[in-house]
Amino acid sequence: MPRPSLTAAGQTGDETGEWIAFWDSAHSIYVNTRHRDVHYRTIARDICAHLPLGGHVLDYGCGEALHADTVAAAAGELFLCEAAPGVRDGLVDRFAGQRNIHVLAPHEAARLAEQSLDLVVLHSVVQYLTAAGAGGLFAVFHRLLKKGGVLVVSDIIPPSTSAVNDAFALLRFGARNGFFFAAAAGLIRTFLSSYWKLRSRLGLTRYSAAAMIEKLAAAGFDAELAPANIGHNRARRAFYARRR
Repeated sequence: MPRPSLTAAGQTGDETGEWIAFWDSAHSIYVNTRHRDVHYRTIARDICAHLPLGGHVLDYGCGEALHADTVAAAAGELFLCEAAPGVRDGLVDRFAGQRNIHVLAPHEAARLAEQSLDLVVLHSVVQYLTAAGAGGLFAVFHRLLKKGGVLVVSDIIPPSTSAVNDAFALLRFGARNGFFFAAAAGLIRTFLSSYWKLRSRLGLTRYSAAAMIEKLAAAGFDAELAPANIGHNRARRAFYARRR
């Protein structure tokens, strides 16, 4: 499921700004409460699989991050970066009692201390950025990560993947987690929603494995294709990128 972000400089382009406004609205992408909960629980579980124990972690474009406390339990410090102001305010309220969870706007994340992070997760963001915007973010993360630190870029859409793949991925996820019929109805709502109109008009940025590895290399990372994506959509890809 996509999550909004900003460019590296903390400014929105017109298209990115439209996506941020959508995710800050009362949208119906999550077909019910069960879907929303399991979606974020799955992401938290998968992030934990990459987590260095006690490390300093940035989840950039984190969305509602309902189960970020699971990640924080294994991390030394967890920084949640979210561009949508309303969603960010919800994060502040949700994790007010968690001393090692810090909620940031993108421009605040860009001002973190150089070489202070062990892991950065950029999940389901790149498809909403231009190639230049993604490259700028990778450069920021290279500056923030310690030497040998890891950037995980996930939910990358291959050129051959269509909306049909996304639909079947949601139905399979619903069948495994008890909301199959709600997922089927939700797909119809999505097709008629402002989300689909935005996706049809603006498109999504796609990368082959070779193109993503090359882009990460240009920002100073040694990158490789990961065995599996973060989240439920196995038609999409994740990449490990280690800072040189």
